[in-house]
Amino acid sequence: MMGSLFAKTMAKPAAGLGAAKPTSAGIAVRQLTINTTDGGVPIVRGISFTVAPGSILGLVGESGSGKTTAGLALLGYARSGLKIAGGSVSIGGVSMLDLPERELVAMRGREITYVPQDPATALHPGLRLRTQMAECLRQPSGAREQALHGMLQDVGLPDPARILASYPHELSGGQQQRIAIAMAFAAKPQAIVMDEPTTALDVTTQTRVLQLVRALAQQHRTAVVYVSHDLAVIASLADQVAVMYSGEIVESGTAAQVIGRRLHPYTHALLRAVPDPDRALWLEGLPGQAPDPAQRPPGCVFAPRCGLAEPACTTQSPDPVLAEPDHMVRCFRAGSLHIAAPRLLPAVPRPAQPVSPLLRLTAVQAWHGRKVLHDIALDIAPGRATAIVGESGSGKTTLVRCIAGLHSAWTGEIALAGQPLATKAKARPLEQLRRIQYVFQNPYASLNPRQTIGQSLLVAARHLRRGERISRNETLAVLASVGLPAAVIDALPGQLSGGQRQRAAIARGLICQPELLICDEVTSALDVSIQATVIELLTRLQAERGLTILFVAHNIGLVRSLAQDIVVMQAGQLVESGETQTVLSAPIAAETIRLMRSAPRFGAAAQDEFHDGAALDASGMEAKPLRG
Repeated sequence: MMGSLFAKTMAKPAAGLGAAKPTSAGIAVRQLTINTTDGGVPIVRGISFTVAPGSILGLVGESGSGKTTAGLALLGYARSGLKIAGGSVSIGGVSMLDLPERELVAMRGREITYVPQDPATALHPGLRLRTQMAECLRQPSGAREQALHGMLQDVGLPDPARILASYPHELSGGQQQRIAIAMAFAAKPQAIVMDEPTTALDVTTQTRVLQLVRALAQQHRTAVVYVSHDLAVIASLADQVAVMYSGEIVESGTAAQVIGRRLHPYTHALLRAVPDPDRALWLEGLPGQAPDPAQRPPGCVFAPRCGLAEPACTTQSPDPVLAEPDHMVRCFRAGSLHIAAPRLLPAVPRPAQPVSPLLRLTAVQAWHGRKVLHDIALDIAPGRATAIVGESGSGKTTLVRCIAGLHSAWTGEIALAGQPLATKAKARPLEQLRRIQYVFQNPYASLNPRQTIGQSLLVAARHLRRGERISRNETLAVLASVGLPAAVIDALPGQLSGGQRQRAAIARGLICQPELLICDEVTSALDVSIQATVIELLTRLQAERGLTILFVAHNIGLVRSLAQDIVVMQAGQLVESGETQTVLSAPIAAETIRLMRSAPRFGAAAQDEFHDGAALDASGMEAKPLRG
């Protein structure tokens, strides 16, 4: 039978997802449509939502869902190759899309501002911050110094004289992001669009930034649209949530409704991919990928990836329906979704007999002009995944770069299987270079943009496995082992998605047949579904190959779902280490406790009762369907 009784009898048709009473302040979007300029392919299709003054809307979805394109349209802007083809956008009661260009430009920065993911794109590298921040103020010149100090005080940055006299590169990433946020709020705009502003920040800095955004939005009565792929972040910040897929909003409502009583299978799939800092979950990546906008399937756009899809889902497009007050969903099977408890990962026991460490660090110290690592002593067990965590500046990346020979200003001893390693990679024999492979945060650091993926893999293998014949079939087998199709072998990096590029970078390391794979923040820029797929991949490779993994991360939840062992760093020192579940369940060091407290959680929104009144019991095993 097509659809559920719930969807047919209890739901009410809605003009558009997120539709709400008109407001003369804040943000009001009605049937916004954005097309390509050549061919008129819709990228964003008829989305609607409102955000009241002082309220925050979380706009979530995978890469390519259209959320950033929609966010930029609130400023009356469409990137090259796109055009705003229909609908309306009202900011503080002003219709943005009807303004002449000069008035539209004046609205930007005064009534609506934008905070990008990378603060470096918002700050001029050649100007001191005093000059840049003063441009955002409306006060007369005589009152600007006091206003500048007030801006820094609002975002919790001490020593204003030093900050104002600095260039952007003299501040940390977290400090730069807080400056960008201060500049966005400085003019007390009606609305702000924030595009993934905490993605690359460590958990403690991320927590401070989120608290700051919440406080400033309420203090200045500013409506905020917060674009993100991280539902845990959205749960801790947003009042409302709108979930986008293939240019449509497929579910929207309050944070408690969308996260605690999700009705759309896509929302559910995103939540199953989010790690939990308090439990080692089996993360489930979403199979397949969103369709190309020019080749969307007929019917429901999510049907090809949906486990609940029926034949009619492939021919009819579901209209948005009101499932309960303020909770809207675009799905025929909305009342059929089972919310099952997530699977827990089984514990990986240590070997019964002590084993020699694969890697041993003794009294390691390192410098970046000043000393940044202090007497690090560490053993890395073979065949296990060890996470290195800590806030930005703790020294974790410097440590693994010393291990790989990419940072040479260090002393002490690093030994691989009992053999000391030279400080510089170029001074190490090829066999040692082969046994340690490094996967960078940005896959372009591992892949030549002008070489095909197959060529990049062959260059690495032929250099480090001299004398061996590397066949095309072996290259294809390695690509298959990381879940990439054979066609990728002839593709350039720029032709792949972010997740595919990162898997190709891992394949480049694997073809060298390493014993130790160093993964440096390899998932920090990926959306949650692709992130879960990469973690699944690393877990499988560790089990199949007996691979030893060093995993640098700031996401405690990811660490809990991947690593058997953990090392916590602070200010260049090792402050706590041990088995991951033991350390994170009963942390001792103050820094570990702080990292755990700062980790984003679903909180009250995730614990909200399901639509039929059933909630998880103490064991978390309740899995009843929504009543229909």
